[in-house]
Amino acid sequence: MNISLNHPINKFLIFVSLVYTNSIFSSDSYEFNLYNNYGIVGTIHTPSARTFEEGVHGATVYIGDPNQTVTLSSSPFNWLEASFFYTNIKDRPYCYDFTSEFCLQDFKDKGFNVKARLKEQEGAFPAIAIGLNDFAGTGLYSSEYIVGSYGINRTDFHFGIGFGLLDGSDLRFKNPFGYLSDKFYDRPDDFADKGGSFQPSRYFSGETASPFFGVSHALNRKLILRAEYDSSVRPGLVPFRIPENDFSFGVDYLITDNFSIGASYERGDYASLKFVYKNNPVRTFKEREYTRAERYEGDNKYTQLINNLEENGIGVKKLTRSAGTIGLSLTQNIHPNLRVVEQIIAQSARDAGITEDIKKDIEIANLLAVSELDDAYRRTSQTIYERRSGRKVSTNTFLQFRPFLASREEFFKGSLMVENDTEFVIRQNLFFNTNLKYSLADNFDDLFIPPVNTFPAQVRSDVKQYLNKMNDAGVLIGRAQLDYHITPIENHHIMMSAGILEDMFSGAGMEYLYFRPNLNYAFGIDLFKVRKRDYSWRFGHLDYENTLATANFYYRNYGTLPFDMRLSAGEYLAGDVGYTLELSRSFINGVQFGVFATFTDVTPEQFGEGSFDKGIFFNIPIYGNLVNYTWRPLTKDPGATLNRRHTLYGLLVKLKPID
Repeated sequence: MNISLNHPINKFLIFVSLVYTNSIFSSDSYEFNLYNNYGIVGTIHTPSARTFEEGVHGATVYIGDPNQTVTLSSSPFNWLEASFFYTNIKDRPYCYDFTSEFCLQDFKDKGFNVKARLKEQEGAFPAIAIGLNDFAGTGLYSSEYIVGSYGINRTDFHFGIGFGLLDGSDLRFKNPFGYLSDKFYDRPDDFADKGGSFQPSRYFSGETASPFFGVSHALNRKLILRAEYDSSVRPGLVPFRIPENDFSFGVDYLITDNFSIGASYERGDYASLKFVYKNNPVRTFKEREYTRAERYEGDNKYTQLINNLEENGIGVKKLTRSAGTIGLSLTQNIHPNLRVVEQIIAQSARDAGITEDIKKDIEIANLLAVSELDDAYRRTSQTIYERRSGRKVSTNTFLQFRPFLASREEFFKGSLMVENDTEFVIRQNLFFNTNLKYSLADNFDDLFIPPVNTFPAQVRSDVKQYLNKMNDAGVLIGRAQLDYHITPIENHHIMMSAGILEDMFSGAGMEYLYFRPNLNYAFGIDLFKVRKRDYSWRFGHLDYENTLATANFYYRNYGTLPFDMRLSAGEYLAGDVGYTLELSRSFINGVQFGVFATFTDVTPEQFGEGSFDKGIFFNIPIYGNLVNYTWRPLTKDPGATLNRRHTLYGLLVKLKPID
């Protein structure tokens, strides 16, 4: 019998045997898992049953043929991975209205992926996960899978079955879910619309399913070898070429703990590149950064306590003493969680030699959220220190990158801006905030394709008109707002705001919130009268105004499945009425991942592509600052909300514990 070493299957088996032989001399480690070409933890194209630890987020840039893809990924839990992708498909024209006038670029697509790990690897039993790809998009990449992973030392084997786009193998077999119900044999040919609608009848359906498998091996802490049998349909709905075979080989090199580069030779047909950024700010962030204040001769322990607290970002308004107890009236706005604040207080007291019990009131923006000093204590206490109130100005100038994805004009639009945030503290509870922007460079000036489905008014879909003016307008006014905060009754908070509230709207209004840190819920209402700003970014307005009234309910769940929920109902900017559900995961250092969806009295037919408003958002600390980013698949008018600088809950949630 003649055995050809050049046959793809034999090459693959030789590769597997080599990495397996090498793995028996290596120590156990799965630290070398990486995002695959599509931003999913896996091999090259196929997924694995592995997930990153909670808090990990990343970005993957894939340059292949015919698609180039950017994917944002996050792990809100150890067992859950979610990602959003945006892809450019070569040789498939992007004709917005199917006329030559707007066929200016290659086709664009975007969608969401999700993977849930059902069990970890235990003994002889592999890790198991299920996943949905492009489950609420156009369906070009729609697929589902069940996958198992089994690791031996530094080698990880993956094996699974795929449906939809992953059902293109010559080894396909009859869909096993069909034995449960015949409906699983019927997979609709297309999605109900062009993106946005969930269609569970497609999931894990089709006459057949296909196996896929892969292997990853870490030669060392820098170099990872990969091989896989890819069951993806070719050409499918995307104009992929018919491949030479179904085997792909690749290598990843970890430049640093956060950055890696990968190359692959896919299905005997073409080479591709991959660039990956991955980080876990939850793991790398210290729960508290304590700095001891400088000691001066003559300072007593109370002075040292005050200096320690203020050195660590906690202001002391008043210090009192009574019967072995110290009372602190504090202000803070920088620490993201009550536990961090309490750790700093405890450390500051120990460092100052304080042995008395400590009770505290804590304010954020003059809103009293933590109150431990009762009237009985105040009547008997002696004032040791009281800060004199005074005006204060704080300013911060920084570089800001503003992306604009999913433009019909071009794959990617963006701007590099210099921004300045300045806050004038007029009184303890009266603030004036400004945001000024200046565009250093952008490619927004050729945004010209008009929006569609502007219903019932253009409140967000005309964003291109604002972006067009960035180069010509000079200094742009993003915000000029006056805020007044008050807590008239304990746990009942009010904020009043007026001025230029955001890039596209001015107005005035108020928010009320009932909030107690020791409760896992809060609720309130907000009422705003707003006017649409003109496109010059100055003080003029367009002929549109509206009154917004919204009821809000907030809930923080603790225990084995921690999450935050916000449910809001009321009238939106465009005059539509409905509700928004938001789910997120927050960590002690301020990192937050979340998703939201808004449903209003605008029908899916009226809304058009996308069916309803939805998106993802995250807050991530970068160089000491929290970077906030919200992404929507499409910029539409229904479901649009006011982009306020602060909400009462956003301020006060910093004083709610996180398990």
